[in-house]
Amino acid sequence: MGNMIIDGQIVEFNEEKNILAVIRKAGIELPTFCYHSELSVYGACRMCMVEDKWGSTLTSCSTPPKDGMEVWTNTEKLKKHRKMILELLLANHDRDCTTCEKSGRCKLQEIALKVGVKKIRFGQEKKEMPIDDLGPSIVRNPNKCILCGDCVRACQEIQGVGVLDFAYRGSKLQVTTAFNKALHQVDCVNCGQCRVVCPTGALMIKKDMDRAYEALQDKNKRVIAQIAPAVRVAIGEEFGMEPGAITMGKIVAALRKLGFDQIFDTAVGADLTVIEEAEELMDRIQNRDKLPLFSSCCPAWFKYAEQKHPELMDNVSSCRSPQQMFGVVIKEQFKKLYKDDRKENIVIAIMPCTAKKFEAARPENKTGGIPDVDMVITTQELAIMIQENGIVFNELEDEALDMPFGFTSGAGVIFGVSGGVSEAVLRYYYKERTAAVLQGISYSGVRGMEGVKEATAEIDGQKVRIGVAHGLKNAENLIKKILRGEEKFDFVEVMACPGGCVGGAGQPIPQNNDVRRKRARGIYKVDTASPIKRSEDNPAIEALYEGVLKSNREILHRHHK
Repeated sequence: MGNMIIDGQIVEFNEEKNILAVIRKAGIELPTFCYHSELSVYGACRMCMVEDKWGSTLTSCSTPPKDGMEVWTNTEKLKKHRKMILELLLANHDRDCTTCEKSGRCKLQEIALKVGVKKIRFGQEKKEMPIDDLGPSIVRNPNKCILCGDCVRACQEIQGVGVLDFAYRGSKLQVTTAFNKALHQVDCVNCGQCRVVCPTGALMIKKDMDRAYEALQDKNKRVIAQIAPAVRVAIGEEFGMEPGAITMGKIVAALRKLGFDQIFDTAVGADLTVIEEAEELMDRIQNRDKLPLFSSCCPAWFKYAEQKHPELMDNVSSCRSPQQMFGVVIKEQFKKLYKDDRKENIVIAIMPCTAKKFEAARPENKTGGIPDVDMVITTQELAIMIQENGIVFNELEDEALDMPFGFTSGAGVIFGVSGGVSEAVLRYYYKERTAAVLQGISYSGVRGMEGVKEATAEIDGQKVRIGVAHGLKNAENLIKKILRGEEKFDFVEVMACPGGCVGGAGQPIPQNNDVRRKRARGIYKVDTASPIKRSEDNPAIEALYEGVLKSNREILHRHHK
């Protein structure tokens, strides 16, 4: 605790870890490239420098506050310093800003404007390097990298994957993969969290919008959309709405204007996953076989487990993800509904996640050589399509989902937030249908933004231990405890992205963790408003088990043929 003097103003500090936090508390916004409150302090970009009363300069992000310290944030010396840094960055940067996908949202562009860089005194010396666009999820353009190191730290500190790092020295320094391989050739899990923290266009989502437009304009194709739970609480941010605003009705209306023939909710697929995974878990508990059972909904986690823990793959649920379950079910259903129709059924999944693109392209997610989900469009891509077509999203009247998959349960919707899978499974087990039981489950410990959560539930007189982790590094720490015998669980839910799907890399970029919390609250509001709380009570699910799944239930699992 203490007081600092910032630009002549006395500012009290308490728990702030650095001068930058105290400066922001004072209502002064210093520019930064490399500072993220959720990552370690790096202090590389030098944009947040301040000057003390003796004329010395300090990096405010890496210097702790001291009682009586006096600093200035915008002296002439600092202004020249920041302009010089920006000129040097731009001298080594791809300046093709007008056609850059990040234009208008680029932090380098934004800060250059704020600082007042009007000209660049240095020639553009950097050699053009090849763009890595061979993978299914992320495009890496090293020509737009400003060496802030944000992606390196996100990959190492949040995900514990570490496929990106600095290589070479001096003017040859660059961020790259091992031996400069393409991302799909290394252990990248396609989570895209590197893309979330990247301030420029060096890391971007691989777009599938052109393929979607092509399908929508083809009269011989029936284009069917499935919308993931987390999309409805985030897309509104692209149109000036508050994080967590529930926009499902507007999304449906926008998709109809874009030309989609049928529009469904992926929460139906999540309901299927709840039932299949819950029954698989109960079978394993009764037989004490291959426990804990790990969730299989998150494709980035699944790939991480394949690469880092092949010994645990028998513990990973055989259930396909909600996206893939629903994709195969839609195609089976429509094959029967339109058996005399020659139109090709195309399923486009609207997802908050970049790894879903990779998942849809996996060879085992094809039936008869045809993908169960033909393509994946992220939340951001859908927002771009809406803008490109001149649709005024905020003014759209809400429209309803199509039948036969117009019914969803609250249990399916909460899949969009960390802990939601576990809570939905617990609802399936607790057969007593009272508000008190549901409230008890919600307070069991599975909700919240803690990196690792633990809960114990009693089912038919038997205690079931549940672990929940989001962020792959948190998951790795939990796995190590399990392997060492320090923790014992019956079920472990893992989501790769912070906060779960609400924090997916295909979502609008969250400025801080509060945005993820607001999105999570939006998810729980949808659940609260839903008249159907449990997956098994969804009439659409009952119809599926009596229909296309009656003799074909194995299509919901990975090991089907």
